[in-house]
Amino acid sequence: MFRDTKAFSGFSVDDVGKAEEFYGTTLGLRVTQEHGMLFLHLGGGGSVLLYPQDDHRPADFTVLNFPVDDIEDRVDALAALGVEFERYPGFGQDAKGIARGEAGSTPSIAWFRDPAGNVLSLVDE
Repeated sequence: MFRDTKAFSGFSVDDVGKAEEFYGTTLGLRVTQEHGMLFLHLGGGGSVLLYPQDDHRPADFTVLNFPVDDIEDRVDALAALGVEFERYPGFGQDAKGIARGEAGSTPSIAWFRDPAGNVLSLVDE
């Protein structure tokens, strides 16, 4: 039924302007605004809709994952831009906030938040 539909995901933010600055400038994504909403244009042609919500509650789960080829390099680059990485009990994260995966089993991952408090991650490919 939806095999050929160009589906997209979305989540709320409390300030579209701050989201545009963060996703467009800090993360370097191509972003566009339409009707007061922000579209993130992802590699491979996908998109994500960020919509304003007055009573926004940040997602306490990961809403967007960014696969990267060198997680340590990307963590360092984002930290240099002021991005702080989350620490979660039980994940054994290192000093940079990276939960080191096991070769051939689980990837390394590092979590951070957007200005609205939504959880994002870097995932080592």
